[in-house]
Order: sequence, then C-alpha cells, then structure tokens
Amino acid sequence: MDYLRLNKEAWDKRTAVHIESKFYDVEAFKQGKSSLNAIELEQVGNVEGKSLLHLQCHFGQDTLSWARLGAKVTGVDLSPAAIEQAQCLSRDLGLEARFIESDIYEFEESNTEQYDVVFTSYGVLCWLPDLSRWAKTVAGALKVGGEFHIIEFHTFNDLLYGYSYFPSEEPDIEEEGTYTENCDGTTSTMATWPHPLSEVINALIQAGLRIDAFAEYPYSPYNCFEGLEYVEQKGYQLLHKGQQVPLLYAIKATKDAR
Repeated sequence: MDYLRLNKEAWDKRTAVHIESKFYDVEAFKQGKSSLNAIELEQVGNVEGKSLLHLQCHFGQDTLSWARLGAKVTGVDLSPAAIEQAQCLSRDLGLEARFIESDIYEFEESNTEQYDVVFTSYGVLCWLPDLSRWAKTVAGALKVGGEFHIIEFHTFNDLLYGYSYFPSEEPDIEEEGTYTENCDGTTSTMATWPHPLSEVINALIQAGLRIDAFAEYPYSPYNCFEGLEYVEQKGYQLLHKGQQVPLLYAIKATKDAR
C-alpha cells in the first residue's frame, strides 16, 4: 500500500478547504493574530534568534507565528499544496521562512542541518507508521543542547471513538472528510496508525533524547472531535461517565552530548 500517496492526496484536498475556513481564519492571521496556543507558547518559551524546525507544518501558520516571535524557521510537510500555500503566506506577510516539501522519513535521509528547537503539534503522529524513524529524525535535526517539543492529541480518547490504543503494523484505512466547519462532505482515503504514549516516549529515549517534562491536559483549544463541550476560559472538554477525558499531552526533551 502506498500510504504516502494516499495521505499526500488527502492533505492536498484538505489544504484547499482549510485555507477558506473559519477554523484557520487566514484573514485574521494576516492581520497579526497568532495561531499558537497558550500550551505551546508556555512550554517552548522564548525563541528570539533561535533556529526552529517545524515538522508536519501544514500550510505554515504556526511556523510563521514562531517567525513573528523572532525564530529563524523551517517548515516541513508532505503536501505540495500545503507547502505552496505556506510559501505564498510567507511572501504576503514579508516573513522570512523556508518551507520544504518532504515526507518525514525522506527528510531524515536528506537533512544536513541542526536546529535549536524542533517543534510539532496537534494530530501529527497518527500519520506515521514508524515512530523509531520519526524520533531519529527529531534527534538528528537537533543541536547538542537543543530542545524538542510536541503537543499532541491524547491517544486515550481514540478508544472512545472506536480506535485501538495499542500499536499496529497495519494502518486504519478510512474514507474521511476534514475537521473544519466548511467541509462539504467530500472524503478522501487516508491511512493512520495508533501510537500509545509509551511508544512515543520510548522512541524518543531510544533516539538519545532526555525527557525533561511530560504533561496531560483535559482541555483542547480546538473543537474538532465529536462530543466536545466548551468551558469558558478553558477550551473544549470531553466527559465520559461524568469524568474528564485527557485530550492533550505535551513532551519536552533535550539532546545531550554523548
């Protein structure tokens, strides 16, 4: 199965929908609104003058938000349509940024640079079949002393939507639309893989990174799953039998000298 082709085509189609959505609100972004949330801003901290690699950057809003905060940014994504939109957005805003069209694993094989910060967030890992190779990509792209930051949707809530929590060599193949409010019902064939927290953490450790912090959150900044309810000044929560379900987790890791 050529999962790269399937997912690339799906994300090309999604990009065309996303740039017109209220969810991404490109016009507000152009007027200066940041696309970054409090969780990642607090965790990553000051990026002024730092080189930052954003893996699976979609069409570049978060990448360019880091650029607005003073980072020297590079964004990587497998979708040619997304990279094209990211480059257009960068030019329109007069922000210096480099965007690379590449699958994560291809990028690992060709990348020769190292960065102060590697960042990735929100719905990224399910598209990758092999987290060992992903973690190797992260470690290889970091300078000694550099930091990796991931903010991701918690895999526990996948159980509530009928998906496996534990890893599988075979992907889930589904016909899905997209998560923005302007989805017109058009679907794409997509391949995804479950990755429990233990797999994520162990992959990073085995790649030589030191885990500095791990946190879980009951609120999501995005209303992109069924059954979420809004809580004022908190975000969206999901209740199961009256109790909050973990919706996000965050990991900070550092590359030490060996």
